[in-house]
Amino acid sequence: MLRNGFLWLSKNKLVRGWVESSAGARRLTSRFIAGLTLDDGVQVAALLATQGIQTALDHLGENVETADEAKSASKAAEKALLNLSEMSIGGTIAIKLTQFGLDLSVEECVANIEPLVKLAKRYGTRVEVDMESTTYTERTLRIVERMQQNHGCVRAVIQAYLHRSEQDVRNLNSLRIPVRLCKGAYKESPELAIADKKGVDEAYVQLMRLLLKDGTDPAIATHDEQIIQMTTAYASEIGLAASGFEFEMLLGVRRDLQQKLRKQGYRLRLYVPYGEAWYPYFMRRLAERPANVWFFVRNMIRN
Repeated sequence: MLRNGFLWLSKNKLVRGWVESSAGARRLTSRFIAGLTLDDGVQVAALLATQGIQTALDHLGENVETADEAKSASKAAEKALLNLSEMSIGGTIAIKLTQFGLDLSVEECVANIEPLVKLAKRYGTRVEVDMESTTYTERTLRIVERMQQNHGCVRAVIQAYLHRSEQDVRNLNSLRIPVRLCKGAYKESPELAIADKKGVDEAYVQLMRLLLKDGTDPAIATHDEQIIQMTTAYASEIGLAASGFEFEMLLGVRRDLQQKLRKQGYRLRLYVPYGEAWYPYFMRRLAERPANVWFFVRNMIRN
């Protein structure tokens, strides 16, 4: 019910216009979104770096409709990589392939992301290729494999709730392609994805163990404290050092856990989004976790 309600809110133009124009709302979203510009994102990344926290910088946007929009997204991502390198922050960038022309054609998309991967290789970092709905899963993985074979410096994202994900993880492990594991955020049919939370959690833990045992520099992306405890326990069981994997979380979500993991000596990377296309991203974050909703509502009332 909560998720459906926020899906409605995210599509309601009147509500969207009010939130986007509200100074109070803009102040509150800064917990989850670095700001509207690249400078905003880089400043947050630099601050996190002083705390020993790595970042994956994401210029928000997806599903572009023209070749010019896709090219513009590529240039913006190149600029982000350059800024991270010039400031010696050492972060990665995260991209969605539909923002780089995947809806236009695979080759259009490849032409826009290949310069990014080459640049990441030059600067000793990587491009993290986010996963979108199952409409794009197969094409996304083939492009990631192609970039890895030609250049390296990419990381794939796997969504644990998809029935296909175990085989995808095994294949990526065999190719030594790094993986970031998340639970999955898109509405999919039962034929394609596990529907219940218990089943998703069980699949996530199974894939986490596959990645820690056989994967290459995996990222365990979760705010679930129980799964985090299971991850650290399994790493200890198989003798995997804290430097052999990393946790990834979203900017502004479970700050208590973020600090706890850093104090325990684990590597932590925060997903740092920025850009004018912030509203759909923000609404997804509210729908994912009730605590985010109450934080937003309480503070909107105060403002």
